[in-house]
Amino acid sequence: MSVSSKCYYALRAMYVLAERHGDEPMKIAEIAEKEQIPTRFLEVILNQLKGGGFVQSRRGAEGGYRLARSAEQVTVGEIMRFVDGPIAPVDCVSLSRPKACDFPDGCHFFAFWTRLRLAISEVVDQTTFADLVRDEHERRRVRVDDWVI
Repeated sequence: MSVSSKCYYALRAMYVLAERHGDEPMKIAEIAEKEQIPTRFLEVILNQLKGGGFVQSRRGAEGGYRLARSAEQVTVGEIMRFVDGPIAPVDCVSLSRPKACDFPDGCHFFAFWTRLRLAISEVVDQTTFADLVRDEHERRRVRVDDWVI
């Protein structure tokens, strides 16, 4: 399983909006600069996320994007599935788009791939963007600078 660049950018954009956690929208240029996402690509991604009900937009000089739901209510798994489709290391264990096994007697790895899909799904489905923001703030808080004299 590989996360596409588009999905990675979508996750990063959602993170920045979750970190802002206010009603004030963020401009595309601000998100793009902060996360080093190409602006034109980000426009497409945010439009797709808007269509999925994950973000809202406001036009005008004071416009921009913000989360449509609170960061506590949006999971990483929702965004990953919305952008990239099913979360499965191989197609035969996908729940939404399973592919028949190429081996007529069954695959020796089917149980393994299923456990891997379940483990990944558990992590991404139980991690909200609020969790990610809290984790990052905690990481920054406990980081000790290396002072050399």
